[in-house]
Amino acid sequence: MGKRTFYIVRHAKAEGQEPAALLTPEGQLQAVQLKEQLKVLKIEKIISSPFLRAIRTIQPFADDNGFQIETDNRLAERILSINDLEDWQDKLAQTFEDHDVCFEGGESSKEALARINDVVHELLKGNETTLLVSHGNLISLFLQSLNNQFGFNEWQAMKNPHVYRVEYEEGQAMFYDLGSGLSKFILNEVI
Repeated sequence: MGKRTFYIVRHAKAEGQEPAALLTPEGQLQAVQLKEQLKVLKIEKIISSPFLRAIRTIQPFADDNGFQIETDNRLAERILSINDLEDWQDKLAQTFEDHDVCFEGGESSKEALARINDVVHELLKGNETTLLVSHGNLISLFLQSLNNQFGFNEWQAMKNPHVYRVEYEEGQAMFYDLGSGLSKFILNEVI
């Protein structure tokens, strides 16, 4: 296998966290702006979380470029807990430190990471440059698996939307923070 590149996009601003949450008016504008920035990338395939906020983020780009959006439940947002946690950010921070910790009805970091890793391993077998659309927590766990310096603080710093380029070559993985995608991409090597 030679060099393989794919992109991961965090969805635009949304009205909520539930699967059917729509983009806010600002998020709708972000999606339109993002499509212009993504045109410079040589995308051949789009796979999205089934959550509406993810699909609606990439829909303008897909429509303008004749893409079908495939959905994959493995890219859905991670459920931290079925309970409303007042200290949910503290609990989330714990999951970046201990991948086995799990709160009631939720998914551990290890379980969530296994889902996205399955998707990545499948697309590395192909030759298409793929764009994945997902959610901040799941994307952060994946990036942390490539570079353990990426953690809770980096998750907090992520924007909506946010774009990363991931490159695999000769068993090595690197990712680049392309930023919010709302202005010219700035290449920041993270690994």
